[in-house]
Amino acid sequence: MLAVFFSSCLKNNDNDYAAAPARALVSVVNASPGSQALDFYLDQNKANNQAMIYGDGIDYIQAYTGKRTATFYLSGTQQKIKSDTLTLQQNQFYTLYLTNMPAQAEYFLVRDSINRPAAGKATIRLVNVSPNAPAVDLAIKNGAVLATNKSYKSASAFIPVNGNSTYTFEIRQAGTNNVLVTLTDVKIKGDAIYTVWLQGLNNGSEQTKLNANIQNNVLYY
Repeated sequence: MLAVFFSSCLKNNDNDYAAAPARALVSVVNASPGSQALDFYLDQNKANNQAMIYGDGIDYIQAYTGKRTATFYLSGTQQKIKSDTLTLQQNQFYTLYLTNMPAQAEYFLVRDSINRPAAGKATIRLVNVSPNAPAVDLAIKNGAVLATNKSYKSASAFIPVNGNSTYTFEIRQAGTNNVLVTLTDVKIKGDAIYTVWLQGLNNGSEQTKLNANIQNNVLYY
């Protein structure tokens, strides 16, 4: 479980144990339609090992708390795509989404809940980072509606579903049966936490059209 690091200690030069510096955990997603491969930095530290293509991201990384400068560069260069300050709190989990088109890039920082699901369950949420899609719902095909009326740069709560099951998820225009994007045959593990996010442009090109991805935020074992 990722949260174990919060209780860790460090040795100082006198071989005494001292509390580790305050830290948070941050995952990062490139959800900017039309973007090229990118590198991500927190302050002066590069966080990704491989270039982040559109729709890709990195799992949780440790970050010192307080104000941190978060910057995306065109991969392998110092050409800045977006830079801004994040304020991170101790013992909190976050996901940072790079949204909108590269020329108008924006950040959406979401605080993540990592509460362990009930036995046999998983939890899942919906994040909308499509800059021009309507508000949307997340539903199981021929089943329950899990999240409702999420507009651009908003996120639902984490909702319990049965774990160790396969689902087809539909992202629908809010309050209707109009399916905008489908995620087919998604295997959901028990004791796990997931995020489905909507990205891309309504009426976009083949490279920028609406689509959705799913992230496994945490797996308990």
